[in-house]
Amino acid sequence: MDNLTFPKIKEAIEKYQTIGIAFASGSNLDSTAGALSLYLSLKNLGKNVTVASPSSPLVEVSSLVGIDEVSTGFGGAGGDLVVSFPYKEGEIEKVSYTRDENFLNIVVKAGELGLGFDEKDVKYSRSGAAPELLFVVGTPRISDLGPLFDPAILKDTVVINIDNNSQNQGFGDIVMVSNRLSSVSEAIANLLLALNLKIDLDIAQNLMLGLSNATDNFQSESTSPLAFEIAGILMRQGATRPSQKIARRRVSEDDFIKQQERQIRVQSQESARDQEPIRQQEPVLEQAEKKEKTVENPPEDWLEPKIYKGSTNF
Repeated sequence: MDNLTFPKIKEAIEKYQTIGIAFASGSNLDSTAGALSLYLSLKNLGKNVTVASPSSPLVEVSSLVGIDEVSTGFGGAGGDLVVSFPYKEGEIEKVSYTRDENFLNIVVKAGELGLGFDEKDVKYSRSGAAPELLFVVGTPRISDLGPLFDPAILKDTVVINIDNNSQNQGFGDIVMVSNRLSSVSEAIANLLLALNLKIDLDIAQNLMLGLSNATDNFQSESTSPLAFEIAGILMRQGATRPSQKIARRRVSEDDFIKQQERQIRVQSQESARDQEPIRQQEPVLEQAEKKEKTVENPPEDWLEPKIYKGSTNF
């Protein structure tokens, strides 16, 4: 990301009317909050905006404003209906159509070789209407978007890549990726502020939830200084910090299992100590009897006559 990134994004937003915002399947609360906040902000500008993900968002992000607007493609009313069937040279003379009241009939006129297919071989598909500008949010690899990112359909689309993941592949025409930021929501908030776009209460609360989730309610060591500044701005817009319980909802089932295993180990150790055999102590009476039986032998010269040896001074 360079000093020209923000001006380039601003120019692209001003230039294009049809805008798409995409995020990967299974995206966490932070990435989803960032994508939805950008969606709401651009919608407030009067842009034709679509926010999409290859699959339905996770349950844990259901509290975010705009989550019900997430679709699985950029088709909409502007998409094309494609009718496909097998084709060999000489089988088809021409393709035309006729109108019959409220129906449009596609007519495939057989050629010299005749048609080599029938009704069961005909396929129908809806091609997506490509947005002029596409923001890819919190998605390290373009493959994470699955069928949502079709190079053939998006060949003329300007792609802006926004992320804070150090593993991001750096795809896109404009890349706004920095691992110095502690959250995607922080990156989106910084972008909106830099472009002087309005941050209303819904946007502020979304960003606060994402920021709090990514930083463990600002307790993580990786929380950047900018995160605290952004949080202050969001709170001035009416956003409230979630409780510790909500912010740390990411405690996984594995953590719970590990906690239970530790508790079981402690209980097992205590049980082992309780069952340890008590050392057998000798009765006091037997100890006294042993002492009586233990008599020291007299010295060897005990029975010999004793001669007194004195000292006389002459």
